[in-house]
This record gives sequence, C-alpha cells and structure tokens, in this order.
Amino acid sequence: MSHLRIRQDKLTGKKVADLLRDHLREMYEITPAQSVHALDLKALRSVGITFWSAWEGRELVGCGALKELDPLRGEIKSMRTAPAHRGMGVASKVLVHIIDEARRRGYQELCLETGSPEEFLPARALYERHGFIYCGPFADYRVDPNSVYMIKRL
Repeated sequence: MSHLRIRQDKLTGKKVADLLRDHLREMYEITPAQSVHALDLKALRSVGITFWSAWEGRELVGCGALKELDPLRGEIKSMRTAPAHRGMGVASKVLVHIIDEARRRGYQELCLETGSPEEFLPARALYERHGFIYCGPFADYRVDPNSVYMIKRL
C-alpha cells in the first residue's frame, strides 16, 4: 500500500457502488436483519456524512465514512476493505484518515458500532489498536447481542 490515495467520494462510481453492495450483502449474511446498521448508497449521501474511498492506482481497495452525531461527536460508518487487499493496512490508513478529520473538526469523541459475531474480530482488533474502548449504545442504538459499541476520546 505504498501509493494509497484516500479521497472524498461523491458515491457515483460503479466500483464504490459494487464494494458497498458487497458490504451490505455480507452484513446481512452474518447478522440478523434487525441488527444490521450498515448504510446503503442513498443513506451515505445524507447531509452530515462524509465518505472516503481508498485507491491504489485505479483499483478501489477500501472505504470509510464519518457521520456527525453532534458538534462534538462523530460516528465511523461503512469501513470496508476490498477482499483482495485485507491484511495489508488499508483499513488502518482509512481509519487514521477519519480520526484525523474528526480531530480537525473539533470532535471530542469518535464512536462506532460493529458486530459481535466472530467474523468481526479483525475489525474490533483494528479499533482496539487505534485506542477505541468498549462502551454502551450511543445515539439511537439500543442494547443488541449482535452489536458492540466502541468510543475513542480525541
């Protein structure tokens, strides 16, 4: 990942749409529908959400988004690495980009929801490595055995 470019994305390209479609499909395969909190393209285009795509040359390798919860808190959404690029540091670089942006905005906290099943262990380990700790539900989330909630104080 020596030439990784992370850019703000308007969510209009086919490659991004395909990656997000695969992300949603996988979330629904792993998690009961009522516990899936992944956003589709329309939701990611909402006011208050900034989306980034990560590219190596012309190849889309990952993505992530930042949703403003209020002027002091943001939420990480739609973290995804293309399957062929997992384990190569893409998610870590996208996450650092989002954390830096949250700090630039003056957020005091960065929150996220991810899954509790074992398929989400790599994601939880990534967040732990970057200083996120476990917490209770935030914003509109509720206690859910299929979800875990994490927070990082900035």
